[in-house]
Amino acid sequence: MKLAIVEDDINMRKSLEIALGEYDEFEVVSFKSAKDALKKLDDSIDLVITDINMPQMDGLEFLKVLNGRYEALIITGNATLSKAIDSIRLGVKDFLTKPFEIETLVEAILRAKKAQEVIAKASKKPVKAGKSNDKITENKQFISSSPALEKSLKLANKAAKTAASVLLLGESGVGKELFANYIHQNSPRAQMPFVALNMAAIPDNLLESELFGYEKGAFTDATEGRAGKFEVANGGSIFLDEIGEMPASLQAKLLRVLQEKEVVRLGSSKPIKVDIRFIAATNADIQKKIQKGEFREDLFFRLQTIPIRIPPLRERAEEIIPLCEWKLEQVDKQYGVGKKHWGKGAQEQLLAYRWPGNIRELLSVIERAAILCEGEEIMVEDLFLSSRESGGKKKIANLEEELIYEALKASDSDVDSAAGLLGFKKELLLSKMERYNIKL
Repeated sequence: MKLAIVEDDINMRKSLEIALGEYDEFEVVSFKSAKDALKKLDDSIDLVITDINMPQMDGLEFLKVLNGRYEALIITGNATLSKAIDSIRLGVKDFLTKPFEIETLVEAILRAKKAQEVIAKASKKPVKAGKSNDKITENKQFISSSPALEKSLKLANKAAKTAASVLLLGESGVGKELFANYIHQNSPRAQMPFVALNMAAIPDNLLESELFGYEKGAFTDATEGRAGKFEVANGGSIFLDEIGEMPASLQAKLLRVLQEKEVVRLGSSKPIKVDIRFIAATNADIQKKIQKGEFREDLFFRLQTIPIRIPPLRERAEEIIPLCEWKLEQVDKQYGVGKKHWGKGAQEQLLAYRWPGNIRELLSVIERAAILCEGEEIMVEDLFLSSRESGGKKKIANLEEELIYEALKASDSDVDSAAGLLGFKKELLLSKMERYNIKL
């Protein structure tokens, strides 16, 4: 199995190379940056292991560019855990928080390999026929409820009957698009279009043309005119997710659409009247962005005529098991893994875990567990939740000491040569040797 490690920290990168290189089944290549990796990754790679916080291009941008080409595994420090959660949206099934045991990383790699094999095998089989029970995607309804959810739904139902703009607030993965769809489906506009767009998923230079459309010849590749999302949503609702990521240059234009109810395509001066219900969402602290001058206060007030906070999954524990049961049914229909039930302690761990990635993370975990579970029972180890919390006796960070020993050994105890091998300054190496009590 060929692994690609993308990590800017030389200590961590070399430690991973050494540790994983001890396993005969792994072939390891490594890159010091995402940009370096993009130049050299090819079809021989089976799995990408990437950090998130890296210069030039971070791990999330890297995953967006890869666009699902490779199975990916995230490794991250606690400071970037929220970004690791966001990576679930990009298709990452597992992430490990530093420090972690090397055995935990190996287990995650083998899980990814097995999942690839099961999915590939299942894709060759005909999909099971039968009546769909996909309430989330077909009926735009919620699988289960809780007091916290009902409180938010009560506000959503009131908002749905009006044409007022709605701002959905909540953590990543709580179901903001589902809420937006629910508002639309329960409004007088239900028979008209519902258009969803994620501000963070589209490059800034393409976002304006995506929203406003363009005329033929507006730019080099505009060989014909095209309606933007605002025109497509005319008469219905538009959902702008991650609105806090909208570039400042476009915020004034969005404000004009809200005020004047008209859009102007790129390359045109002719306004087009539109009647749109705006629903926006964010997990960012908009007030902080306003203070920093990154978000217009007047636009914020226009968008949040009716603010609705969607509670995180940890405040909606009553929904966890019903959501899991629903997902198990869907995975069986998709991959033919058979009916699964819970082994000892599995449900208890599902209820005890804090789910920082909320519903999106929960569904991802259940899908992976159902695919990898050997028998009919899903056990605690199939959930693989402990890897998402830092800890462990043999921490990967401690491999730095072994790495220094190896460098000194390879350099015949010459500190200058060892520092060169490690990419350290001599003074830094000497201080680390003192910390680990390494004697020449």
